[in-house]
Amino acid sequence: MNSNPQDGTSVKKYGLALHTASRELGLAISNFAGDSRCQTWNLDRDLATHLHQYLVEFIGPQTWADLAFIAVAKGPGGFTGTRMGMVTARTLAQQLDIPVFAVSTLAAVAWAAPPQPPLGKGGLLNMEPPRDFVGAVPPCPPPPTDDFMGISGIGATTGGLPLQENEPAQSQPPLAKGGLLRDDIAVQMPAQRGQLFGAVYSVNKDSGVTELFTDTVMTPESWQEKLDNWGNSYQLIEVGSELGSSVSSVLELAYLEWKQGSRPDWSDALPFYGQHPVKGH
Repeated sequence: MNSNPQDGTSVKKYGLALHTASRELGLAISNFAGDSRCQTWNLDRDLATHLHQYLVEFIGPQTWADLAFIAVAKGPGGFTGTRMGMVTARTLAQQLDIPVFAVSTLAAVAWAAPPQPPLGKGGLLNMEPPRDFVGAVPPCPPPPTDDFMGISGIGATTGGLPLQENEPAQSQPPLAKGGLLRDDIAVQMPAQRGQLFGAVYSVNKDSGVTELFTDTVMTPESWQEKLDNWGNSYQLIEVGSELGSSVSSVLELAYLEWKQGSRPDWSDALPFYGQHPVKGH
């Protein structure tokens, strides 16, 4: 697999995202200027067999040389699926000499979640007006299945800006309730042995997500204690077992980092399985 060197006559314009951390495969591609698509497949154990086939078919009519960066869901999630997506993204980025952004599964859920009345300190508050969905990655619908338990309301937030090298981010100061900065978003997802993954993020439509409590595996009792003692109002999201449709959020969060000038090397992309990132993969 070879990429065409940049010679000034062709510009890489697209970002590609992969989400393999659950039973679904999610793929998204966009130039953030009106050309976007997103698709999911409920592959379950067939993910290992069909991942590359679906990826090759999905990317057309674009080519590998059109990619400016790759984004990948790094977990938490299933061990085998998360590892496969990470290895694929790292290999592609290494061969194409482009950055790869590893995005938390839980951060992508927080970014995608529609505003809801927050819980916790101060009781119920007014909901923030909806974010601007114009012109970015479209919502990625779930594949047809009778037992879909994933999240819904996956939306776009980047505002349709064209992808450009070293484009400066339009930073905005955090505002109070109802402004650009939403109430804290707590995300929980089942883990093994009766435990769960929990994290808390703040979401800003212009700059992405800020990690307030890092992705952690813990007992339900410890997580509830964390929430009971949380010092701010929050929105709680419980995640199901199908997450492929949040791939559009993985791509959007990577794009925000791209706009801010981040260019992470493929070797820096590490999976998160529930304890510490596993190095050497």
